[in-house]
Order: sequence, then structure tokens, then C-alpha cells
Amino acid sequence: MFKDKTLLITGGTGSFGNAVMKRFLDTDIKEIRIFSRDEKKQDDMRKLYNNEKLKFYLGDVRDIASVKNAMHGVDYIFHAAALKQVPSCEFFPLEAVKTNVMGTDNVLTAAIDYGVKKVICLSTDKAAYPINAMGISKAMMEKVFVAKSKTVSPDRTLICGTRYGNVMASRGSVIPLFIEQIKSGQPLTVTDPYMTRFLMSLEEAVELVIFAFKNAETGDIMVQKSPASTIGDLAQAVKELFNAENEIKIIGTRHGEKRYETLLTKEEYVNAEDLPGFYRVPADQRDLNYDKYFAEGDQKLTTVEEYNSDNTQILSIEQIKEKLLELDYVQNELNEWNKKVHVMN
Repeated sequence: MFKDKTLLITGGTGSFGNAVMKRFLDTDIKEIRIFSRDEKKQDDMRKLYNNEKLKFYLGDVRDIASVKNAMHGVDYIFHAAALKQVPSCEFFPLEAVKTNVMGTDNVLTAAIDYGVKKVICLSTDKAAYPINAMGISKAMMEKVFVAKSKTVSPDRTLICGTRYGNVMASRGSVIPLFIEQIKSGQPLTVTDPYMTRFLMSLEEAVELVIFAFKNAETGDIMVQKSPASTIGDLAQAVKELFNAENEIKIIGTRHGEKRYETLLTKEEYVNAEDLPGFYRVPADQRDLNYDKYFAEGDQKLTTVEEYNSDNTQILSIEQIKEKLLELDYVQNELNEWNKKVHVMN
């Protein structure tokens, strides 16, 4: 499907952008365009991969002119550009709106204008029942792409999205923090040991996007079924992998954090299509003629649950360790740590 095609990745210098790029670089794809505002990371990628298929476009999704500059001749877009850190979005919520909401609208407007065939927008579990600025801005991003999908024929531009939980060892996530604390001899800081989070690898996040690319209809949100763990067990698993003696220190819930994350709300779960390993949430096709819906209810809503990190499969410490060992980042850190310990002994 990607043979001789041009793929644009917004936010392409981030963790996800790098993973997608590596997934496609050695295929028969024609060109991969990396769009981001970070010239240092673009230069690092250019030198590291030194591949003619890679093209770099400096710009910001907030600026539609710079988005359009990267859009000519593009067949497909993976829209990953976003502000993702919960605390920073709490203190600067309008910045989250500018990037996550207005930026998405700019990408979609340009994509439709230039006849891009498919756009996959990346969202987060924090968009379901959001309580923080980052989640609220991502929930609005979802509303924007669903609404925008209704303004264009899917034969011209198909617009859909994915929603996934925490990507393990991505930038700003807790696993690199735990490892850094172990290396520096500090306590592992845990907000709430009983807090649960979905766990998925970057490779699984990429596979979700590819699954959406192949199977989603316009306006769909695609969700991957994922296991979860408590934060306390995750910290303990990291400790045991590194054979560390650091204490685990409970510091209390941070600004804007939930006890657990939701991948499907009750309202979505009622309408979701259950696929092997995934859920498909179709777009609500109602229009502004609301009258016919006032007399009709949906009794199923009273009996279903949401799909969250408390009622999915909860991994044991041993299972968490197995999942951690699948990550190249953890393997590399573990090898370095073991060498250091061997030298010291």
C-alpha cells in the first residue's frame, strides 16, 4: 500500500515519529517527510540515517503556511505533532490548544486542499473522560478530526484516528525516570502505587496506526486492547531487573493526574465494534436535526462499563519484567548498568 508513496509524519522527530520512520525506511516507500519545529533533532536524524528517502521540513503545525509547504505531493499523513506532557499543559493550557487543536485543524485543512488520500491522527487515553488540559485538548482534537471527516468525501481524503495508552520508555515517561533514579542512587518516586496505566511499546503503537490505515473508515477512532500495571508494580519490576536496592518513595498524585486511564468511554463502548485485538469506534453520524433523537434513548448505556486500565488485564511483576525486556531502550540501559556493576566489583 505504501509502494512509491510519499508519507508525511508531523512531529516526526519525536519518539513515535522515529519509530514509524524506521518501520518504513527499508520498504519500497518513495519518500518519508519529517515535519517538526526542532532543527537540532532533524539534523541528528539526517546524520544518523543518511538516507535519500528521508526529507526534512522545518515548520510548526500552528502555522498553516509551513504545513502547506510540506504537503505537496503527499499521499498519506501520520499526524503525531502534539504537546503531550500533562504538567506543562496544565500551566499553559492555551499552548496545548494552539498545537493539539488548532494545529490538527491546520493539518487537516491543508491535507484536504492538497488531496492527501489518508490522514491518521494520533490521540491518547487521556482524551477519554479528560480531567487535565492535555487530555481536554486531545479530546477536542478528536472532535475536530471527526467533524472534519464529514466535510470531505473519503474517496478524496479519508480522516481517522487512533487512541492508545502510555508508550513505554517514550520521552518524558516514567520508565526512563525510574532507570535514571536507579543510576544516580536516588529513591524511585511513585505518585500513587495503586494507580494503573496501560502499557504498550512503541512498536505496538506503530502497529495500531498501520492497522487503522488498513481498516479504518472515515471518522473512526481505532483502539488497541492493551494490558496495564500498577505504578507500584512497575517501579518494583524496574528495581528487580536492575537488581537495585533503591527505596520506592511515594510522593502523591501530581497536578492533573487520574487514578486510572480510560481507552473507551461507556458511550463509545456501546457502539464499538470488537475486533481481534482492537476496538473500532465509528463516528456519530447524526446531524443538527436533533428532534428525532429526543424521544429515543439507549438502555445499553446503563449496563456497560468503560474500558480502562483498572478492568483490563493487569500484569504481574514478572509479566511486567518480560514486557520491559522487549524494549531495546531497557536492554541497552541494563547492559550498561551490568558493565558498570561488574567494573565496580
